Amino acid sequence: MRFGGTRGLNFNRRRRRIDRNATKNVLFWIIEIMIVVAIAFVCVYCFGMRATVAGDSMSPTLKNNNRVLVNRLVYHLSGPKSGDVIVFYPNGNKKSRCYVKRVVGEPGDKVQIKDGAVYVNGELFDQTDTEAIETAGLAEEVITVGEDEYFVLGDNRDNSEDSRYANIGNVKKDDIVGKAWFCTYPWSSIGRIK
Repeated sequence: MRFGGTRGLNFNRRRRRIDRNATKNVLFWIIEIMIVVAIAFVCVYCFGMRATVAGDSMSPTLKNNNRVLVNRLVYHLSGPKSGDVIVFYPNGNKKSRCYVKRVVGEPGDKVQIKDGAVYVNGELFDQTDTEAIETAGLAEEVITVGEDEYFVLGDNRDNSEDSRYANIGNVKKDDIVGKAWFCTYPWSSIGRIK
């Protein structure tokens, strides 16, 4: 039996040094990757949701099968404003397709459609089209928009299922997915939504 040979335990062997620069570089890369992943997640969550417009209720602004990007963060910071184009689930039904409509009335506003025109708080709403509205629906009488609710209409007023009808009604803030801000398809329609 031999002691001190090359095999077995050797307590006199030199310890291996860990290269501190290499360790710092690896940690630096890990932190950079985590930051990039976090930024990508926030961007996709906030601005990357896509919705498809069904029908011509938002014509001429948006047409059937237009695809829009939805900003889901903006309404966590503030509420929708009159004139915003929003994406929402009708009556909170998340199994339904999303609707895309324009906000006409904010909480506390009084909305009425008379003589083919939209009035908000007694003043004529800035019309997106010049044709008179044939069907006033529920808005034939004055509708007071409740707290955390919004009155919405399609830009193509006579071809839109919107807040004038009982099956949609005023849209609750909790049912709003976000603000439609950019059209991505088709190529001829690409651009910011006004």
